[in-house]
Amino acid sequence: MLKIKNLHASIDGAVILKGIDLEIKPGEIHAIMGPNGAGKSTLAKVLAGDPSYEILSGEVLFQQTNILELEPEERSHLGLFISFQYPIEIPGISNLQFLHAAYNAKQKALEHPLISEDAFHQLLMEKLELLEMKEEFAKRNLNEGFSGGEKKRNEILQMAVLNPLMAILDETDSGLDIDAMRVVACGVKRLFSPEKGLLLITHYQRLLDYIRPHIVHVMIDGQIVKSGTHKLAAELEEKGYDWLEEEVKA
Repeated sequence: MLKIKNLHASIDGAVILKGIDLEIKPGEIHAIMGPNGAGKSTLAKVLAGDPSYEILSGEVLFQQTNILELEPEERSHLGLFISFQYPIEIPGISNLQFLHAAYNAKQKALEHPLISEDAFHQLLMEKLELLEMKEEFAKRNLNEGFSGGEKKRNEILQMAVLNPLMAILDETDSGLDIDAMRVVACGVKRLFSPEKGLLLITHYQRLLDYIRPHIVHVMIDGQIVKSGTHKLAAELEEKGYDWLEEEVKA
């Protein structure tokens, strides 16, 4: 489904990704862990098509298409969804308006019929109920005045509406208390299915206690230095990253 081959990328002349190789198949949940500055969020932004980053070499195949040649909206229409650590606020545009426009943009790209605002409102209410979210989310301006937990839940609502084949969640657990973590994790699990793929980017094990990955990867200094089962996350929680960083330096 998603195959990253020898990906190198830089920003402002500084090389951040230094040869990433990763493959996620349908039905698989992967997690990438690592210390600050390891390149985890850079990987998410590169996959999203952030123009700030320069691709030095490598390729990213999604649905057998090299998405590095596609615009961000084309990647989304192909079925890729990326939830970022710090969702932006957009005053004056309600969630309903934003999501309706995003949904119809994808429908148009796929040459599917567009739907009216009334029909979309019904669809949105169904997704809100699925994610145990209040109806008021539909009326509120996009992320304006939202708490950290509300912003993260709103990202999952967007994922529910767009129904992507592959979701990449960048530090969805950042800033969440225990209750918000549970709600967000339960929402993600409800949206996952065997034909989909999921990549979780996180610092800590706690999210992985709720959403157990099939494979855990550790990224240090722009490279994946170790991969293993979910037990690797517990080992990192106990030992930290220092022992792996020392191995890399050696």
